Amino acid sequence: MEKSWQQQLEADQIVLIDGATGTELQRRGVPMDKVAWSGAAVLTHPDTVRETHEDYIRAGAKVIITNTFGSTRQMLEPAGYGDQVEAAHRGAVMLARQARDNVAEQSVAVAGSISTEPPGFDQDAFLSPEKELEAYREAAGLLADAGVDLLALEMMVETTHASRALQAALETKLPVWLGVSCRKTKDGKIVSFDHTDLELATVLDALIPKGPTVVNIMHSEIGAIPQAIELVRQRWSGPIGVYPESGYFTKPNWNFVDVISPADLVSEALGWVAAGVRLLGGCCGTSPDHIKALQAAMPELEAARSA
Repeated sequence: MEKSWQQQLEADQIVLIDGATGTELQRRGVPMDKVAWSGAAVLTHPDTVRETHEDYIRAGAKVIITNTFGSTRQMLEPAGYGDQVEAAHRGAVMLARQARDNVAEQSVAVAGSISTEPPGFDQDAFLSPEKELEAYREAAGLLADAGVDLLALEMMVETTHASRALQAALETKLPVWLGVSCRKTKDGKIVSFDHTDLELATVLDALIPKGPTVVNIMHSEIGAIPQAIELVRQRWSGPIGVYPESGYFTKPNWNFVDVISPADLVSEALGWVAAGVRLLGGCCGTSPDHIKALQAAMPELEAARSA
């Protein structure tokens, strides 16, 4: 019987996930909402969402992540979709599961994405603490009820909002991926992707003790990842994943500028695997071609485990 993603990680094997969903939808012509980014795409462009998942599965992804990064009530309600929060989450899971049923030849897990991003990525627009936690609980509960296999917290960039999201996710009793995002300052410090006065170590110290299943360094600058891996390893003995971003964001669109080539991503990934990473994929800017390249390089990646 084929191993699940958890069994593969427990056996020290490499697990490939998908690449970017939101920016890939943009690349395929789906307009990004100024308030909810890609959160409404499930409602407005379901076929494109499904096809994107299918292409990642064909490329070799064994875990695909739902298009719900921008679908919490915190983001959808100000965008005018407050009455469709449930539909967005259930629809996203349905599309991912349909994609799996349509093209998967091996076991593929569906991860439900949850972010703490406020509407329009405006750091002054968060809900009250009580309503914010309620929004995360709503999202986690809907994703779990719709049939995801795990929850993926993405772009956890500080401690207060991230702690609420992690609490809500853990309450479902599903496996939870903690995804932190970072960048490297000019003086070499590894800091939060969105808060350059907050060191990544502080974020990790606050969140890792809460008990995630996997710690991912995701939507992070590629140059920051080696040091970030070491920071995680100093605090965490469980599975580590990396799925970086490439390019840059100008609200509400991604700029596909100087995006890392699939071959260069493989070269970087060899070093990450040698450092202990076992879950690999891509975030904003990456595409199915990047996952296809990682899949093709699996013999080299597996050999790097003992480097």
